[in-house]
Amino acid sequence: MLVFFKRIALLFTVTAGISNVSAQEFFTPTEYGVLLGGSTYFGDLNPNYGYKFIRPAVGAFMRYSFNPYIAIRGAVNYTKVGYDDAYTKNPYQLERNLNFRSDILEANVMAEFNFFWFATGEPDHRFTPYLTGGFGAFYFEPYTTYNDMRYNLRPLGTEGQNTAEFANRKYKPYSFCIPVGAGIKYWIAPGVNFNFEIVNRFTFTDYLDDVSTTYVGEDMFVYNPMNPSVASQLQDRSLPGMDGQKLGRAGKQRGDSNSKDQYLMFQFSLSFQLKTYKCPSNQFGVWQP
Repeated sequence: MLVFFKRIALLFTVTAGISNVSAQEFFTPTEYGVLLGGSTYFGDLNPNYGYKFIRPAVGAFMRYSFNPYIAIRGAVNYTKVGYDDAYTKNPYQLERNLNFRSDILEANVMAEFNFFWFATGEPDHRFTPYLTGGFGAFYFEPYTTYNDMRYNLRPLGTEGQNTAEFANRKYKPYSFCIPVGAGIKYWIAPGVNFNFEIVNRFTFTDYLDDVSTTYVGEDMFVYNPMNPSVASQLQDRSLPGMDGQKLGRAGKQRGDSNSKDQYLMFQFSLSFQLKTYKCPSNQFGVWQP
């Protein structure tokens, strides 16, 4: 009888072990996540990389891992950028007295390069720093407030874009960017990953802030001292100096056209991978740490 029970116990142990192996869970190489953080802008109104205008940045993404070291992801982000000459101590900028705000809607594709082996659900491979970079496109429309009214700056042609002489300064409400940055990954539960990253966007436009080159002078805006146009007022918001003249004389520097504008996002993310019963070797090839 004792031998019988020993055989039953052995059979139960083997059966349980087989069931365990067959039911072992893995996770798909595709994950879906959300992003939340903040953003700031660097450019003609913020040449010294100040951080006095930070606004929320939100997004959603899908990531595909080719192996434990390389992944690619597509994302969409929304944020607002802006700055004000009043934020600086630079005398010229204080006199120039310009400001802007702009909503940013961005789509990008970025590659991620992990420093360490990273595999969700594996306790020995739950953390890694990484580098990331890629290509993106974004929509923007700089605006300002004047006499309690909001005005989109691009249609006003504040640097003479609506004249034949300076038509080459026209810009579209969309542009491209090269995002480059770094971050850390950490899986907090099997199939649930946490990231924090800082990514700067090097854009292809110098008009994110509607400021780039030189003043064209009031005459280009059909200036009428008795009834100046909104465009005339917003192209030069400086106050008259000691000589009674404003800053915006034709040909005088308004911005720096030698460098393009940038914007930066720092974001936390939470992402999820679906369960699968396929061994990772069937999904990505055999992995060897």
